[in-house]
This record gives sequence, C-alpha cells and structure tokens, in this order.
Amino acid sequence: MTTRPREPLNAPLPSPFPEGWYFIGSRKAIQKEGLIQKTWMGQNIVVWCDDGGSICVAGAYCPHLGSYLGPAAGGRIRDGRLVCPFHGFEYDVTGQCVATPYAPPPRAARLNVFETQEVAGLVFAWWGIEGREPQWDLPTDLSDQTGWSGISVRTLRFPGHPQDTTENSVDLGHLRYVHGYGSVDRVAEVSVEGAYLRSDFDFRRSYRIAGAIPFNMDVSACTHIFGLGYSFVEIREHTIGMDARLWVLATPVDGTLIDLSLASQVREIHDPKRRIGGLGFLPVRLRGPIMNRFIASQQEHDVRQDVVIWSRKQYRPLPRLSRSDGEIMAFRAYCAQFYPSAQDTPESLPHAFERTVQ
Repeated sequence: MTTRPREPLNAPLPSPFPEGWYFIGSRKAIQKEGLIQKTWMGQNIVVWCDDGGSICVAGAYCPHLGSYLGPAAGGRIRDGRLVCPFHGFEYDVTGQCVATPYAPPPRAARLNVFETQEVAGLVFAWWGIEGREPQWDLPTDLSDQTGWSGISVRTLRFPGHPQDTTENSVDLGHLRYVHGYGSVDRVAEVSVEGAYLRSDFDFRRSYRIAGAIPFNMDVSACTHIFGLGYSFVEIREHTIGMDARLWVLATPVDGTLIDLSLASQVREIHDPKRRIGGLGFLPVRLRGPIMNRFIASQQEHDVRQDVVIWSRKQYRPLPRLSRSDGEIMAFRAYCAQFYPSAQDTPESLPHAFERTVQ
C-alpha cells in the first residue's frame, strides 16, 4: 500500500500583533500635520508633537466621556496640548489632563500613552504583550545625519503579516527567482542575539537607467532586524563606491492589513568610481539625493513584486523545505519570542489571516 504524503497545514500565525517597536511616522510628517489620527496595532491612536519637540502616541479616546480625539471629530492641538472636542479637556504629551475650561483637571483623567523611540527622524511606538514595558531598544547610532541625504518614506498597504515580510531577510532564494538578482551569496551565517537578528549577503544586479543606460550593481547588504517591525539594511555598492541605508518597516493596522513603510537615504558621493549617468559631473550635494531617488524607486519596485505574493499567500507552519532553505526555520524560531505564550495556540485565536485570492 502506498501512503500519500500529507499536505502541509495551513494555519494563521499566532497573533496579528507581535510584540515590538512599530513605525508611527517621520518626525517631519508629524510636525507638519499637527495632529495625526490612525489605526495602529488594531487600535485608534492620535499622534502629536508639543512645542518642545516631544512626541506623544496615545489612545484616541478621551477618558472623561469617551470622545474621539482625532481631527475628524474636532480634536486639535493648542499650545502643544491635545484638546478634546467634547468638553475642552487638555492633555500634555505625558497623557495627563492638565486643564479643563470649568474645573480643576481630574488626576484620574489620563490617556493611554505608548512608549516611543526615534531613529534618524523615524518615530516608533512600543507594542507589548499584555501591555508590558519595552523589552529592548532600537539602535540609536544613526542620529548623526551629517553627509547623508534626507530620508525618503513611502508606504504600501495590503493584507499581510510582519513575520511574512521580515522573512524575506533570510529567504535568499526568492531574490533570484522573484527579483532577478544574480550571484546571491551568504557572507556569514544568520546570527541571533535576543531580539536582534543579523543577515549578511552579497548580490549583483543589472539595471537600465532611464530605460537606456546600463548599470550593473555589485552590492554587499547587512540586514539588522530588531523584532518584526524594524528591518534596517546597510548597503555598500562597490562599482560606484556608494553607501545607502534602507528601512523596511512593517506595521499591523487592524489585524488583516499592514502598512509597509519603505525608507532610504544615500551618503554623499565625493569621488565616484564610475560616472554612471553623468554622476561624476554633478555637484556633490546633488549626487546623494539623485541616487536616493533611484534606490527608493528600485526598492519600491521590488517590494511591489513581493506584495503580489504576500497578500495572497497562506502561512505554512510546517513548510516542505529544500536543503537551501534551512534559515527559514531558524528565523521562525527567532520569531517565537514576539508572540503570547504557547497556550495561545493558533486553534484558540481568531483566524485573522486566512486570506482569499482576489
């Protein structure tokens, strides 16, 4: 009798909201908007910056009588404080009610405030399992932006999960098959230390600038992952001598959709090894920004290719892997720390990630 192999199980991931730091927005965008309302990690939140530059990320409902505090309902910022549209209660960036129009502010009136951290002008808030405090910090060594172009940020929204998107950092096989990279080589084994995972690899790729000028890139990539909401890639392009930084920031919205924010910047190029596309004839101050536009465009192009797959895939907890896929399971073992305890099995949680192909 022949026994047919069992099909791999399809199951949702343990939680749509893994623990970690998740992107809110750039400081520049927050200051420009004044008061931002959004759905983040399944909650409605508001975000604002006071006159001293401190940023607050808080639940979007007034503890007084429950009014929505976003601008859609009339919430506004006055003198760096969030003003409730219903009774005029005012909240500072610590979340505390500090004034009302007609009585002393009640001490118990306090917003649910999320811890924040800023990296190179990008603002993140902490989402903890059962509300616990931050378990690790993001790297802070990128605050000196001297010699770097401004950071470009673009956001795509689609059905997905941050574990799926972050798994690309160790899935070198898809770089060849989906994106057409060549000579993709692992430089060192994937390393894990607590919430930090590092993945190093080299690759080559051919482009045509403006559809005509051939451009072959020889790249070394060092990916730094801190949880499932923060992936940072250091890029060294050897043929030009160009350094770039890429961020891939996956943020759950409502349990089905995620926002995938792509950010990039390029270091000043003083003495390019190749004068590709007239690069060597441009003023130094323009070289970085122009190359950043090119890098950002290619980053978005690649991610859009992935989105077609991510938004329609099913999660396989027991994938049928080839020998070259060994790091997939090492990555998934790393991910386990960001979910609730083992008693919260997939069978006991809502099937938020069973997706239907459209």
